[in-house]
Amino acid sequence: MLHGYAASLLEGTGLTLAVAAASLAVACVLGLATAAARLSKSRLARALGATYTTVVRGVPDLVLMLLVFYGGQMAVNALAAQLGYAGFLDIDPFVAGIATIGFIFGAYLAETFRGAILAIPAGQREAGLAFGMGRLQVLLRITLPQMVRLALPGFTNNWLVLVKSTALVSIIGLNDMMQRAGQAAGATREPFTFYLAAAAIYLGITTVSLLALRTLERRYSLGVRRAA
Repeated sequence: MLHGYAASLLEGTGLTLAVAAASLAVACVLGLATAAARLSKSRLARALGATYTTVVRGVPDLVLMLLVFYGGQMAVNALAAQLGYAGFLDIDPFVAGIATIGFIFGAYLAETFRGAILAIPAGQREAGLAFGMGRLQVLLRITLPQMVRLALPGFTNNWLVLVKSTALVSIIGLNDMMQRAGQAAGATREPFTFYLAAAAIYLGITTVSLLALRTLERRYSLGVRRAA
């Protein structure tokens, strides 16, 4: 049915999952840092965090991908030339894809994390401090466990969208699943077959992810009474 291209599609799927997982790690770090900035007492930090989330959410993902890949490459080479390097530096598409997707979804996760933190009653943190806990203990024992539970629904949605957004890395030359599907479609002249196969793989990944994250959400919700 796939004319011998099944193995190639599976290899591309592995690369797609690697891009998604690494991008999620970058997005989580940026999201937490930006959420902390948005909630800080520093006016500058709040302004920087708000600017980042507003700009990223207002620019299409494809435009950002091209800006990072081509603009970033120009910036790196310009800097290298200033430092006396005469050669040409190529940005690896894998690194560019991870950086761009992580940068994009860091803005979305920042709002998810910020909303979850704001949903935790401030009195709980104040009680922890009054009880003698340090700020780090309050963060690890009170804030983070509750933040995870409250952020999981939004986190799940962002992860599902992130997985689908990895298809964009094919336009910068990364040999991911979409790139392999396109190559197979061109070689066999059966685009419907291979793009349908790619769609089925994406659907499988998102379905398994949804089931796993819903299970995690139920686990974190044990003992929590839901409002009627």
